[in-house]
Amino acid sequence: MKAVFLLFDSLNRHALSTYGAQGVSTPNFDRLAARSVTFDSHFVGSLPCLPARRDIQTGRLNFLHRGWGPLEPFDHSMADMLRSSGVYTHLITDHYHYFEDGGAGFHGRYSSWEFIRGQEKDKWRPAIRPDNAAYAQRYHERMQDFSSDINSKLPYYVNREYLEAKGDFPLAQCFDSANHFLDAHHGDDRWMLHLECFDPHEPFFAPERFLQGHPEALAGKIFDWPSYGRLDIDADLLAKLRANYHALVAACDHYLGTLLDTFDRHDLWKDTWLVMSTDHGLLLGEKEYLGKNRPPFFNEVAHIPLTIAAPASAGIAPRREAALTQTTDLMPTLLEIFEQPVPPEVTGHSLLPLMRGGDPVRPADGAVPGAIYGQFGAAINYTDGRYTYFLYPQVAFETELYQYTLMPSHMRTFFEAEEFKDAKLVEPLGFTQGFPVMRLPVHAQGKANMTRRYPLLEAKTALYDLQKDPEQRHPIDDPALEARMREAVIAQLRANEAPEEMFVRYGLAPQAEPAVA
Repeated sequence: MKAVFLLFDSLNRHALSTYGAQGVSTPNFDRLAARSVTFDSHFVGSLPCLPARRDIQTGRLNFLHRGWGPLEPFDHSMADMLRSSGVYTHLITDHYHYFEDGGAGFHGRYSSWEFIRGQEKDKWRPAIRPDNAAYAQRYHERMQDFSSDINSKLPYYVNREYLEAKGDFPLAQCFDSANHFLDAHHGDDRWMLHLECFDPHEPFFAPERFLQGHPEALAGKIFDWPSYGRLDIDADLLAKLRANYHALVAACDHYLGTLLDTFDRHDLWKDTWLVMSTDHGLLLGEKEYLGKNRPPFFNEVAHIPLTIAAPASAGIAPRREAALTQTTDLMPTLLEIFEQPVPPEVTGHSLLPLMRGGDPVRPADGAVPGAIYGQFGAAINYTDGRYTYFLYPQVAFETELYQYTLMPSHMRTFFEAEEFKDAKLVEPLGFTQGFPVMRLPVHAQGKANMTRRYPLLEAKTALYDLQKDPEQRHPIDDPALEARMREAVIAQLRANEAPEEMFVRYGLAPQAEPAVA
């Protein structure tokens, strides 16, 4: 058996004609869907980028215990389990976060890996004397950032200048490498190719030929990288931003077509699975927000695409599937494709029984109904497919909030000394394979904490009826229904072995009995 796992970053459902997008054309995503089971109720797990990837590797949520961080020594990773079982695993990616301090442990679990340079803030091309004056003339004032800070946008300006001169974009290189792999190994057996593209994540930098159909993107200074937060740009600038995003999605669609051509050429459809998804979406002006992390996790961010094309030998016909699924299901699904056992700590579900016509894996009336998703320190979000519920903490965001880890690093830095104040080594948790872990309190002044970098907006508990209000514009007031949602969240927290302080933070702990006089 063989499989290709294709992961995009920030690929919105509402930018794909497969999912009913109006005014856009993504013929190759449609072409893939015609061969696939297309999942209509697929949701994120942990957010954003690296937490989502840890979910994919381990088959369980990590945002209840950890913010952005590496794989842990106790994690059973999908890539390592397949490699250890004799399946050759190859990673092709331009997702540079894997190669920062907070991405340790991911790529090394594969049999081999290829890293393609130049995306976003990848510290790739030297910038000893950057021409900031020229950059100021080229890029819109709302995205100028020429500082030497580790989180500065300056590497993008430098990388982009080099890539334009060379004419070889990371997205194209990723698919070229994947197609070469398939050309060379289509006749071999027992391999998994993990092709992971940073696009269409911001900055929305598409080759110029894909911009021709989006004239708004070409007018004036470049504006392809929004700041996360409230919508505070005018309609023309928003149109330019969206045009750049849709041009980049068009590029993703084009290069996906080259992969499908390779499948056709070698008739890989007969014995090779093709799984396509993303980590999350983002907001491009919807609900008057831009980006992710700070606004509530509306469906533009949380409700994501998933298509799985089964080989002819599997006997699974293409169709639409309405059952509720989640990012954590990808790991057990890929393990089952290669007939490998699923570790006991995994909380995701293989989707193969569902694809073969079985019962939903997360029925709304199940013992542990629905699914929770979210970002460390922010809301616990819940859906049963019909309703979404955003449950925010009842205390300050740094109060009684702890990271459980043996790998104390943030996205681009290690933990500071002050973050170890009041840290404790605690007994193994149920999923840590006997490893004790550090329990580190979040400190408000910690420079690299996501709760500090991305202060939350509209942090108000809310309940939405997706059937009556699919755009999540009008929260409903239904105490009985909310009580049912809260009970479902409690069940999910228990199933995911959430630390006990979580129940207190979110107002889910039992009320104390009144004292007897």
